[in-house]
Amino acid sequence: MANSSLRLPDNRRVIDAISIGVLTKTYPVNRIKAVLKATGTESIRERALPAHVVVYYVLALALWTHTSYEAVLGWLVEGLQWLLFPREWKRPGKSAITQARQRVGWQPLQQLYEEVVQPIAQKETLGAWYRGRRLVSLDGSTLEVADTEANEKAFGRPGASRGTAAYPLMRLVGLVENGPHVLFGVKAGGYKTGETTLAQQVVQHLQKDMLCLADREFLGYKLWNQARKTGAALVWRAKKNLRLPCYRRLPDGSYLSFLYASAQDRRYHRNAVLVRVIEYRLQGVTHSEPFYRLVTTLLDPHQAPAQELAALYHERWEIETVLDEFKVHLRGARWVLRSKTPDLVRQEFYGFLLTYFAIRGLMHEAALSVQEDPDRLSFANAVEVIRRKLYTFSISPLRGASQVA
Repeated sequence: MANSSLRLPDNRRVIDAISIGVLTKTYPVNRIKAVLKATGTESIRERALPAHVVVYYVLALALWTHTSYEAVLGWLVEGLQWLLFPREWKRPGKSAITQARQRVGWQPLQQLYEEVVQPIAQKETLGAWYRGRRLVSLDGSTLEVADTEANEKAFGRPGASRGTAAYPLMRLVGLVENGPHVLFGVKAGGYKTGETTLAQQVVQHLQKDMLCLADREFLGYKLWNQARKTGAALVWRAKKNLRLPCYRRLPDGSYLSFLYASAQDRRYHRNAVLVRVIEYRLQGVTHSEPFYRLVTTLLDPHQAPAQELAALYHERWEIETVLDEFKVHLRGARWVLRSKTPDLVRQEFYGFLLTYFAIRGLMHEAALSVQEDPDRLSFANAVEVIRRKLYTFSISPLRGASQVA
């Protein structure tokens, strides 16, 4: 971490608190069993791999993407045997692990994600607010999945300059809480499912106290209206060819304009949505485009000056950092989701989302204790500490129990 002496509210060093126990702390056994019961996937009879253990196992897979299925399970159960296994346990083989995962499916992990993973910033969280509004960003990405016929049929494969790409792709769109880097409201589909299509489900997770930032591919009449009806404030970039004529110039240089559903509506001024437009140029900034045009629901320049919103928009790039953490540092660069069937791919996907949230939650707790921006902590180092400490955790379950409690 950037500073391993950072401490949690109970005076533990963050580096000491990070262990496999962060998963049981964020997702207690009783919570997981309740989700399994609600989805009808709880274990009916005694098994070597009860359903609640399978859920923890899927989360652990997200931490050790380069390790065999059997080794991950062995480490997990040795580390948590005091909590999950009050009896002798015989380690199952790979086929038994796969069968256990298939029995559980992906729906319990999806429900656990939707119930638990929510914005966590408090008033004291640095980098999370703008004039009392919670900053969130909307964006999408893709994940490579195992090259099997079933996965290709379910998710699709992009074309390439010579034939087709090496792996099928899953597409995802979600919201990121800018300060703590919580990835919430995520929806996933096949490669051919457009980002704006998935975004129609994602924006339903916006709330009245939020300010949502988004890039130009999302700005359209239908999606804009869906998002603004949640009550959240919007600051989205517009494409160059989008017609936004000046209706009235405002004191800070921004102006009022209208969004229309079609050219015919524009001609007859029907179904017009009033917006405010902010135009500016960046000079001398490496890798930036020279001209930007933002559209916002914040119409009053006194409550949201154009200069502030222009600077704020570039906080949207925090979602790129989050996706990098999720795809590279947690999953592993040039590594694909290893499950061979679509249902287990979806299960593994939600396992990654849940594990990412557990790590980020602990890092946010640490940042609050010393009044620092959560960005000060290194996510890559946090993941590495969790992986290194598993062996120590499994040797000393009593110490592990004190960490989880």
